[in-house]
Amino acid sequence: MTAASGNRARIARRGQWRGVAVRTLAAVPLNYLVTSALTVLLARLLPGGPIQASMGATLFSFAIFAGLAMAAFGVRSVGKLWLGMVATGLVAGLADWCLIAWGGRL
Repeated sequence: MTAASGNRARIARRGQWRGVAVRTLAAVPLNYLVTSALTVLLARLLPGGPIQASMGATLFSFAIFAGLAMAAFGVRSVGKLWLGMVATGLVAGLADWCLIAWGGRL
């Protein structure tokens, strides 16, 4: 193995670790924020009483979190992953805010 190919391998490994770190940041803290915004939105939109809607949304949040965490490591493009998760979080957060401001049920 030549020195040049060893350097290329080292650079490739460094790039992989950055990708894993960025995906891990998307899979845990960003995923938590997106899931919480979606859970609040679901709790406000599900039919039934407030307690049943909150319980149903909370149970569904585990599936949302797991699905987003798997998607974070399954997609090819890290940029599209972040764009999709941030956009989803912003839309859900805006919908939550609008429902609270317009007197949606608690």
